[in-house]
Amino acid sequence: MGHRVLVTGGVRSGKSRYAESLLQREPVVTYIAPGAAPDGSDPEWSARVAEHQRQRPDGWSTEETSDVASALERTTNPVIVDCLGTWATAMLDELGAWDAPDAVWRPEIRKRVDGLVEAWSARSVLSVAVTNEVGFGVVPEHRSGRVFRDVLGVVNQRVAECSDEVALVVAGRVLYL
Repeated sequence: MGHRVLVTGGVRSGKSRYAESLLQREPVVTYIAPGAAPDGSDPEWSARVAEHQRQRPDGWSTEETSDVASALERTTNPVIVDCLGTWATAMLDELGAWDAPDAVWRPEIRKRVDGLVEAWSARSVLSVAVTNEVGFGVVPEHRSGRVFRDVLGVVNQRVAECSDEVALVVAGRVLYL
């Protein structure tokens, strides 16, 4: 297995569980969580995050940040980034780009994606990123859905290009691409 692994798949496919299993022998792991930190306004999200945190081994630390590139550059520990879909969501929120039909080509988005890819490419220890596969669905009805699909599709391609391995998880089964 290479040291940079991208794990992709559909929602509830088992991709996070598989990604975490790749790091189970590591005594120290940095868990980079780019999703929104629970603030109490969404009890279901708070419960989901708490359950994920509860299941992590004692040697794992969590960094909640949308600046994944900087987090990757700062740590020399093995890492898991879960997930690039929540990172793309945070980026689109921060840039107010949900209605931009040309979001993939916007310089500020390209700059952030380039930064993520550069930081990912520089990793020399076991690093696992989780992402949602958006290429199997229908064309979303709303512009924001299409923007998300297009941006995450490009992110997934760019990260896959510089990963040593790419795993597709479907129904809990893993296929290396």
